[in-house]
Amino acid sequence: MKLMTLAFKSISNRRASVLLTLFTIAISVMLLLSIERVRQEAKQSFSSTISGTDLIVGARTGDIQLLLSSVFRIGHANNGLSWQSYQYIKQQKGVAWSIPISLGDSHRGFSVLGSDGSYFKYYRYGNKQNLAFSQGRPFHNAREVVLGSEVAKQLHYHLGQKIIVAHGMGNTSFHHHDDNPLIVTGILAPTGTPVDKTVHVPLKAIELMHGPKHGSAQIMRKKSNSDAQHDHEHEHEHEHEHEHDKHHEVIDSQLGDLIGQPKQITAFLMGFDSPLYTLQVRRNINIYKPEALSAIMPGVTLRELWGMLDIIEKILLLFSAVVVLISLLGMLTTLLSSLSQRRRELAILRSVGARPRHIFTLMVSEAVLITTIGCAIGVAMFYMAILIGKGILQAHFGISISISMLSNYELVLLSVIMVSGTLMGAIPAVRAYFYSLNDGMSIKV
Repeated sequence: MKLMTLAFKSISNRRASVLLTLFTIAISVMLLLSIERVRQEAKQSFSSTISGTDLIVGARTGDIQLLLSSVFRIGHANNGLSWQSYQYIKQQKGVAWSIPISLGDSHRGFSVLGSDGSYFKYYRYGNKQNLAFSQGRPFHNAREVVLGSEVAKQLHYHLGQKIIVAHGMGNTSFHHHDDNPLIVTGILAPTGTPVDKTVHVPLKAIELMHGPKHGSAQIMRKKSNSDAQHDHEHEHEHEHEHEHDKHHEVIDSQLGDLIGQPKQITAFLMGFDSPLYTLQVRRNINIYKPEALSAIMPGVTLRELWGMLDIIEKILLLFSAVVVLISLLGMLTTLLSSLSQRRRELAILRSVGARPRHIFTLMVSEAVLITTIGCAIGVAMFYMAILIGKGILQAHFGISISISMLSNYELVLLSVIMVSGTLMGAIPAVRAYFYSLNDGMSIKV
């Protein structure tokens, strides 16, 4: 205990060089822990995006590309599949449920996903959790829209608000569907997945925006003429305003009824009664003759994705390890460079009764103290970095970082750094041990 107190006072007297060493160790620890936490949370975020889905079916393409485009809204699907093929496949034996998905539109940088009521009923995320509404309800007709939590939060949208969907993905939109405003009827609860950053519309709304205009234009002309006549008859009659609103709702309902099913969708999700049906239907889809389709199993494809990214993870981990090693070498350099100047100090310690083993222990204790304090500061900086960066990672990369206790693996990494620091400190300690033997109690300058 006295040696530890002496070691603390010793490094305090050399605070300038020690503070620089502490800073480099703290930065390296923060970097190592941050990379490891982001790596783990990224995997967790991707894995929790979709749960309980047995197959994802889309036009013939690469498995990873189909997964990224249909589930994570990353990239674009090259082609779609026909509605007739979807109807045929969903009726196969063993299919418990299916969710059609249509992508390709956007709203102020957020992806627009077209689907039907089965999306809110069967889609699962995390540990097979259902989608829940924080406000409102699902859409019921082609004029309604449901927002993800991040869309509503960032754009400050509320129930009853009208929005315009644009054709084209991301912030680049090629055409705004100004003639088809949608009314917000629901806002989903946060999920920590791409669902939060998605605008959900009915498939009929997609068909209304992109399909033939003849039927809708006819209804809209009828609506316009009827509105003009209705407004003329009740120009000064305030009591008929409620009847006028109901008239609009009837016209909107007629317009929605004219719109049929889409000719094409981007992909669809499937769930089965048994894994045996999954394999059988997947094989049948992959050899489906009317059009070239791909059926992937999300879990298997995710593992393939991590296998492709494994080399990047190793490079990042190696980079962090090199930074830690450099910081520990800096500590070693500091201790060695000061050792020759401390021979007078060591001789004084010998003169008051310190033995060579005490000198060795003192030098090792200094290294342990420097490493421990550096790791503690690094952990504090790590949590500060999480607090500052979690919003940025969530908003721009969809990675949700949790502020939690250090995992067992992270504690192992810290232990490795502590042991490495102790071993680094043993090198100048051995030299100090032999100095004390050679110098004895004589003071060397």
